[in-house]
Amino acid sequence: MLRIDPSGIATKDLHQFILGAVAPRPIAFASTISADGVPNLAPFSFFNAFSSNPPILIFSANRRVSNNTTKDTLKNVEDTGEVVINVVSHRIVRQMTLCSIDYGPEVNEFEKAGFTPLPSENIRPFRVAESPVHMECKVDKILLLGEKGGAGNLIICNILLMHIDESVMNDNGRIDPHKIDLVARMGRYYYARASGDAIFEVAQPYHIIGIGFDGLPQSIRHSNVLTGNNLGELAALTALPTREEAMALAATDERVQRALAMKSAKAELFAYAKEALDRREVELGAKLAVLADSI
Repeated sequence: MLRIDPSGIATKDLHQFILGAVAPRPIAFASTISADGVPNLAPFSFFNAFSSNPPILIFSANRRVSNNTTKDTLKNVEDTGEVVINVVSHRIVRQMTLCSIDYGPEVNEFEKAGFTPLPSENIRPFRVAESPVHMECKVDKILLLGEKGGAGNLIICNILLMHIDESVMNDNGRIDPHKIDLVARMGRYYYARASGDAIFEVAQPYHIIGIGFDGLPQSIRHSNVLTGNNLGELAALTALPTREEAMALAATDERVQRALAMKSAKAELFAYAKEALDRREVELGAKLAVLADSI
């Protein structure tokens, strides 16, 4: 593997390796206002949610690697202590990128990027009407991580009020990932779209104690057919099927009957188990894996 010592590589190159590896990252589309009343919009991909009670968001306005300067956003939150975090959906991503241009502090990015400013209820910065979620925030603290180019400035934001477009909600009153259609940042010029086929579910209740990889028989654990994800499905079970339960498949499943008649029965059954696990038919996949282990 490529080994990278942060102390022995140019910051601009380390920056790109980090961004390429720590991805996708959600985008904080931060709306602020200067002490003189000039609106500002800027995107930040060093961003996430860190607490629900209190409701805390953190984004980092990093010092630019090229010239060790910062965006106007940092100065504005230092002066006013207020920011709106808007989310970025796919339909506004190209407009959003215009706000990453280094316009002067006197420029209103709402106008440059064609966004509609909406008044906030509790703070001065405007919300972005085209964004499906707006979070009005007070800045609790700003942590400076360094003074050189590339250093972060962590802006810790306390959510005062959220605004959610009802069109992105599902029937259960929760945000539907396909409807909100969020965009995330990758390395360089790459983005990811979090909707459609890119969305999948992994159900792993934290309170259900699975047997783990070490609870799997050796032939299952070291199968050259089952993937790590397949084994993860099995390891999440509280117990594997018994051999008797697995053998019962031979009475009803013709494919199992054919497999058992082959010299390559173990490989055939593992292949069948993989197909079942890939379809999330975990009970069937587990029985097939146990059956293969018994041969």
